[in-house]
Amino acid sequence: MARLHLVRHGRAAAGWNTDPDPGLDEHGRGQAVDVAAALEAAGPLQVYSSPLLRCRQTSEPLAALWNTTAIVEPRVTEIPSPEGYALDNRIDWLRAAMSGTWAELAASDGLRYADYPRMVCEALLEIPHDAVVFSHFIAINVVIGVATGDDRLVVASLDNCSVTTVTTNADGTFTLEAIGREADTLIR
Repeated sequence: MARLHLVRHGRAAAGWNTDPDPGLDEHGRGQAVDVAAALEAAGPLQVYSSPLLRCRQTSEPLAALWNTTAIVEPRVTEIPSPEGYALDNRIDWLRAAMSGTWAELAASDGLRYADYPRMVCEALLEIPHDAVVFSHFIAINVVIGVATGDDRLVVASLDNCSVTTVTTNADGTFTLEAIGREADTLIR
């Protein structure tokens, strides 16, 4: 059994519909420093990060405090947009998808969206020790949904740099300890 602190990345310098991999803006960099200070006493623990720049940059202050380097875990990345979607159309697709369930999304695009929640959960369940994982809004919502039996894409409106804490169980399930701070906005 491992306790995992799932951290949504800090505020990005660009939206999901304008940059495929933005870094953090100035406010986001401050959020990363703040969440590192809030988590410092929990460690040192191993740090994991999505490969996307905003997560890697959010992980850096905490990794520096603990004198470690984040391990990049590709399976905790952002939800992929459908094949062939132009960058500027991604936000419309995401807003529509976020109003539904994983079953509805999988029915609309087959294995691509049936595999995403499984991939995220498998990555986290394979972590054998307490850790901090820097990830994304939808990926963290996958874990909250699995832990609570809720099939919606959005179970909680997680704010940037919010910390959701779960424990992994030997039977391949999650126990939700705390849901991260919620925000007024859903996408950034």
